[in-house]
Amino acid sequence: MRRSLVAALAATALATPLAVVATTGSASAAPVPPRAHVTDFNHDGYADLAISATGSYDGATPGHVSIVYGSASGPDTAHAQTIGRETPGVPGEPERSGRFGQDTAAADLDGDTYTDLVVTGYDGKAVVLWGSAAGLTGEGSSELPVNGARVTAGDFNGDGKRDLVSATYPRSDDPDNNDQGMTVSYGPFTRDGKPARTQAVVTSQTFGPGGFVAGDITGDGADDIVTSHGFEEMAYGSQFWQGGKDGVSTTSQKLAPSLGGAVADVDGDGYGDLVVRDIGGNFEDMQYQKGTILIRYGSASGPSSTRTAKITQDTAGVPGVGEKGDEFGSAISAGDANGDGYADVAVGIPGEDIETVKEAGSTVLLKGSRGGLTGTGAQAFHQSTTGVPGASEGLDEFGSEVLLSDTNKDGKADLTVSAPLEDGTYEDSGAVWHLRGATGGLTVTGIKSFGPKGVGLPAEDAVQFGQPLGR
Repeated sequence: MRRSLVAALAATALATPLAVVATTGSASAAPVPPRAHVTDFNHDGYADLAISATGSYDGATPGHVSIVYGSASGPDTAHAQTIGRETPGVPGEPERSGRFGQDTAAADLDGDTYTDLVVTGYDGKAVVLWGSAAGLTGEGSSELPVNGARVTAGDFNGDGKRDLVSATYPRSDDPDNNDQGMTVSYGPFTRDGKPARTQAVVTSQTFGPGGFVAGDITGDGADDIVTSHGFEEMAYGSQFWQGGKDGVSTTSQKLAPSLGGAVADVDGDGYGDLVVRDIGGNFEDMQYQKGTILIRYGSASGPSSTRTAKITQDTAGVPGVGEKGDEFGSAISAGDANGDGYADVAVGIPGEDIETVKEAGSTVLLKGSRGGLTGTGAQAFHQSTTGVPGASEGLDEFGSEVLLSDTNKDGKADLTVSAPLEDGTYEDSGAVWHLRGATGGLTVTGIKSFGPKGVGLPAEDAVQFGQPLGR
């Protein structure tokens, strides 16, 4: 089945990985080389995966999140855990159309060295699942004052504590107030879900944030925020909000309309670079676009307006050809896949036709370098690639979600890519593939593929597994 426009927008807006951020330094000093924050729920040094199965659009299933722990051999599916509203200790009740796992944010919120996971849905307030030596469970989980909103993690005041940013909208009991914006909740959080303090930032009088991209673009040690905005078919300019020792600035820098993306140092100069999907001015056209990625290189004053680049499938070195409906850039994630010190960027192309198979989907790895992100040495993978399990089928939309993270702790980021519309036991049950990072880039050697059954998720609850991948 083809995703509806609303679903496509939601899926793309969730592709906002906290890829690489700086930790110290100041705006006047040379930037410190960024470091990646590892999602490690059991603090064993291996990056872990949080894979949502948000349920069917007809609301028959409530949504779940499966936790797959990293190991020396990559994702350890044998010890995976699945958590939903029905899990003991998780507040709330499972609901039809609840879409538990619709959005997730991974961060060590209480400062105990274990990564925690914030999970939102349409079924109530956001839930924090606390990390531990045993990983994630429902026991002791807490609610946050976030209800069905976008949520992203970062360190927005540069104090070394992890924070959250979530979307806020006008209250129904205050019809004269049209302010829309974001709430920044600063860590550390207590175990009952209370932050150290909160900050409300008005981002628009009309159209609130549709998503966040977070990371240190200015090299001052505090993460910055880019918000996307739009309503119905209209896309409005994104906005850059600088973080700092006092928190997030209440004034913004206007940017071109974009959706989703990552902040990562693709040229090794110490500044995080903003890599986003360039969507033009109309949301309605998104699912028909060939697709374009816009790179705005980082600087002490924010995303550069003069040092920019665009990459499409027609860029030299990029495999494939740009075609209407490919949606190149529908999902974006960043990490160093070849271990050369430059961040690489994984790009989802869910609408790509593979030979005569419509919308089978594909993904491309773009490699960073001293000269920045280019098509040189780019790699493409899909289900018809030799060594990749499965077969390209119509409307699978392989590449709907992509995530670069080092699950086997070898210093090279591995790629997790999903096809939430892959047919398994049921239609659109979904599946993910895991490709290892290597000196030459990604490799199919040791590739793993699994669906909901592979992590013990009951078939009747397994709908759109891999939508989204937790960050």
